[in-house]
Amino acid sequence: MAPPVSVQRAPVPPAPVPSPVVSRSGTHPIVVRPVATPAVNAREAPQPVTPASSDEPVTPASSDEPVTPASSGKPVDAAASPEAVPVPDVAPASPPIPVSGPPVVGVGEPGDADPTVESDHEPDHDATVDEPALPPTPETDEPVPPADAGRTADATDTARSEQATATGTDTRTPGDPEQMLAAYRWRLDPETLRETVGDPDELRALRGRLTEKLAVSLDNRARARLLSLRAVVSRVVGDLDDALADGRLALTYAEATGELRRTALARARLAEVLRRRGEHAEADRLFVEANSAELPDRLRSAMHEHAGRSCYDQGRLMEACEHFERALDLRRVDDPELTERIKVSLDAVHARAVAEGGFGPYPRSREEVLRGHRSPAPTRDSGPGRWGYADVDGELVIDYRYAEAQPFCEGVAWVRRPDTIGWELIDEAGTTLIAPAYVAVRAFSDGLAWVSRGGDADWTAIEPDGTELASGGFEEVRSFRGGVAAVRRGGAWGAVDRHGRLVVPLRYQGFRTVLADGRPVDGFTDEGLAVVEAGGLRGVVDRTGRVLVAPAHPQLMIHPVAFLATDRAGRWGALDRRGAPLIDPVHPGRDAVLAEIDLLLADTHPVL
Repeated sequence: MAPPVSVQRAPVPPAPVPSPVVSRSGTHPIVVRPVATPAVNAREAPQPVTPASSDEPVTPASSDEPVTPASSGKPVDAAASPEAVPVPDVAPASPPIPVSGPPVVGVGEPGDADPTVESDHEPDHDATVDEPALPPTPETDEPVPPADAGRTADATDTARSEQATATGTDTRTPGDPEQMLAAYRWRLDPETLRETVGDPDELRALRGRLTEKLAVSLDNRARARLLSLRAVVSRVVGDLDDALADGRLALTYAEATGELRRTALARARLAEVLRRRGEHAEADRLFVEANSAELPDRLRSAMHEHAGRSCYDQGRLMEACEHFERALDLRRVDDPELTERIKVSLDAVHARAVAEGGFGPYPRSREEVLRGHRSPAPTRDSGPGRWGYADVDGELVIDYRYAEAQPFCEGVAWVRRPDTIGWELIDEAGTTLIAPAYVAVRAFSDGLAWVSRGGDADWTAIEPDGTELASGGFEEVRSFRGGVAAVRRGGAWGAVDRHGRLVVPLRYQGFRTVLADGRPVDGFTDEGLAVVEAGGLRGVVDRTGRVLVAPAHPQLMIHPVAFLATDRAGRWGALDRRGAPLIDPVHPGRDAVLAEIDLLLADTHPVL
């Protein structure tokens, strides 16, 4: 068993009461608990304790149960756990509003809501699809089933009560500050495209109530949500240092949950804080990282809207227009609030273009935003047919000397010279990083690339310096995503982590992951899910090897909040993220199921 890796934390205080944060190194969860103090000093950092080691898989992204040590099925108890730091018996009667400390890492929160102040609600996993609806929170986008679906109300209430007692997190009430914030309607300044408020003191009071709620929230999900909401309020009222620190700490908690939507929303909220501070390069990068194609359309729409505003700030007006157009396209429904905001935004773009005499530079690619520049692109000469690379202006930056050349991915590219059958790896200056050694190569993804020296079953994963990390006689491989990759050996498919450890057993006929809109995914989704096939039927596994849906369906697709599946008669229905029935298989096609899921989603306005 590989030893757990310690986590270094920057000096940013959480709320007065500590909660576990799980980091990951391979498959080893690491639990870090901040020290609780009766009164939180704004600039004091929580002290980590010795992380617990375990070889158990990390809690899957789709789970909303309290974070537990890998060796136990019980919720973490901050007072009883042997690793926990003692909590003082006496807490302050009125927790102060902690002033955020220096930045750590960005934090995001999932949901079909706008990552900024706009409300475009995405339910939080706290409202699960097989339970009766509770008052919606700003972070909820789980389908709410009919009253007769799933468990009975009594059983659900009992389960929620037990969880609330164990974790201290089920604190929502009709007058909850999250509900009040979700109901808030923001005014958009027609020149700056920033949210404005009439009474900042009202929002500061809400921030105080969020702080009180944060003080009794012990799990990563709740802390990520509340910290990022507090960052939103601080940003809008102009307390940008506090907003930045809360946003970064919230992203740390969100990433510890491993949940795609939670992390995406935290990234987007942090990006809006950075945008307000004028730190547009990092803001744009976070918007791109957050906006996964696997998220609900309404959340993606909100992210495009806010990314467009960031581009507007920078004078990238063409790029801003592209984002605003995409925001409208993704909604595909009558949304008067969104339409009005986009109208205000486009009017501002037009006025600025007239005043400045143009629409600014051409839009950037995703790669350019992520890397801060555009990588050279392969180009071929008109003579002997050699390949080189040219910059964005068409200027040759790497000479025509290769028989074959692949595009740059993650700053490196595979090339083959005319006098050799092996591929070599170069950087963007044309410097050789790995000499010609492999007859077959795959592009780098997630920091790793699959290479082969030509054998029938010798695919090996390497780092850019040539270090071999995963080698197991694999006959066929898929790209790494989220630290795992699908592999085939002996005719059976499974999955390995970046160290070559088998995390999904070699027992399936194939990995054929398809999203609800019909787009195929090469292996695992960003959320860590994959559709597997056994005996001609399909199911779902996560990156830890846990079976979420047993292979029992002729067709199965991954929806942002559910699974679309057919019965043996070819009729379509849906399962929730636990694999339980959500919509009976009575529909002749997917479209009717998608429409019904939209009707089940909580119709609230999340706060970004």
